[in-house]
Amino acid sequence: MSTNFGLIDREYESDLSSECGRETKTQWQRFEREVKRLNDTAGEGVVFKVLYLGRHGQGVHNVAEQRYGREAWDRHYASLPGDALSHWSDAHLTPLGTQQALAVHAFWAHQIAHAGTPAPEQFYTSPLHRCLETCTLTFSNLDNRPFKPFVKELLREVLGVHTCDRRSPLSSLRSAFPAFAFEASMSEEDELWSPSHRETNGELDVRMKRLVDDIFSNTEDGEGTFVSLTSHSGAIGSLLRVLGHREFRLRTGGVVPVLVRAERGKD
Repeated sequence: MSTNFGLIDREYESDLSSECGRETKTQWQRFEREVKRLNDTAGEGVVFKVLYLGRHGQGVHNVAEQRYGREAWDRHYASLPGDALSHWSDAHLTPLGTQQALAVHAFWAHQIAHAGTPAPEQFYTSPLHRCLETCTLTFSNLDNRPFKPFVKELLREVLGVHTCDRRSPLSSLRSAFPAFAFEASMSEEDELWSPSHRETNGELDVRMKRLVDDIFSNTEDGEGTFVSLTSHSGAIGSLLRVLGHREFRLRTGGVVPVLVRAERGKD
């Protein structure tokens, strides 16, 4: 994260048409007003949303990969459930990862109170444990705002081989995170993860395209213009590719906002 989430100070068309202009509004309040204008004046089937893409805090598997090095990790250790020092199947947060998530919570609180940054109206998260932890620590009890997170199976990290990306049984996740709404279609055991096939970039991009289509078309989870997605490095990189955005890697605990224009295809 950078100062003010990296929002560039610039003129908006809504500045020119508003009586208040830019004199009494913060940069984020002006941006929020501009997004509202875009939606109010959009053609049929066109909608704008701001996606806050957040990566989970440091996980046990991140530490293990640093310990062994990327080459040895990918070649051997990633396929194991753990070693003598730690267990990383469906990896949990480390103490540092917890601190990172709490630091993002504090950053959000500051941005909402002092910069007028619009708080997320919807919360989506990967079903992997480290993301459920991060989402809880980051957004629960945030300025007394409602926190009703939805768990999306499609929002997971690259599938296959790496046990850190193998989901825990649904019943154990429901028990650990009772405030979360899990998709009705989610199976008890992880049926998407394969011990022998690692998802390719092309396969991952197809999955992320399905996720974006679902978020923009699904009204069962409620509707919101400002939407939080708590996910993973690989998944967020794929989302940026699918959205036509410049791809870059977020550090653990990092967040990047992206303005997205979507248009429904004609039947």
